[in-house]
Amino acid sequence: MPIRFRFRWVPFIAAAVAVAIGVSLGQWQMRRAAQKEAIETKLTAREIAPPVPLGSVVGPIDEIEYRRVLVTGEFVRDWPVYLENRPYRSEAGFQVLMPLKIAGSDMHIVVARGWVPRDRADRAKLPAIATPDGQVQLMGIARRNPDRLLQLGSAAELRPGAILQNLDVAEFAQASKLAMQPFVIEQLSDTHDGLVRDWPRPSAGIDRHLGYAFQWYALAATAFIFFVVTGFRRGTK
Repeated sequence: MPIRFRFRWVPFIAAAVAVAIGVSLGQWQMRRAAQKEAIETKLTAREIAPPVPLGSVVGPIDEIEYRRVLVTGEFVRDWPVYLENRPYRSEAGFQVLMPLKIAGSDMHIVVARGWVPRDRADRAKLPAIATPDGQVQLMGIARRNPDRLLQLGSAAELRPGAILQNLDVAEFAQASKLAMQPFVIEQLSDTHDGLVRDWPRPSAGIDRHLGYAFQWYALAATAFIFFVVTGFRRGTK
């Protein structure tokens, strides 16, 4: 019996769409893995560098990102904001952010102070956070912005005590009317406030992205093979 391939448009279009989606999403996951590999390389190099002291001069973020920094100043206690959907060890909670007025200047910097659990009974209830009085000296890691999450719906108004999904430093400066360094620092120093400062590594998840890429490429390959095999079967019949 001769082996023939019987072409049909509907299976071809369905297979082409599946292949295109699989390849496209696989490439996206590969790009994400490459980005995180580049971040890991930069992190490794900058972790051993000495801390950078911060002052009133606006720092170049490309040179300072992921470096340890030192800053002395006083917390602006009336401008806290809370980033939600930041679980820690499977427990719901907030990341607490607050501007710090840098000593001897009118310049401020947003400090990610740490993580605190969310009230289980009242999700809108804000936790009481102990804030040091007077000047403090902090060490932290410079980041462009806090990690961004998918924004569902419109963003909440940026105001003191706001519960937000994401925070942009430029928008925070505009809303607070405070002169800001163009980045945040993830606090490492212990200020005896009970906050958790176990910050996720920005480069985490490389293996996960590679695994997802393999799954999407496998989907594309499966769709193509299924189209070819069923075409030959139809031709044989």
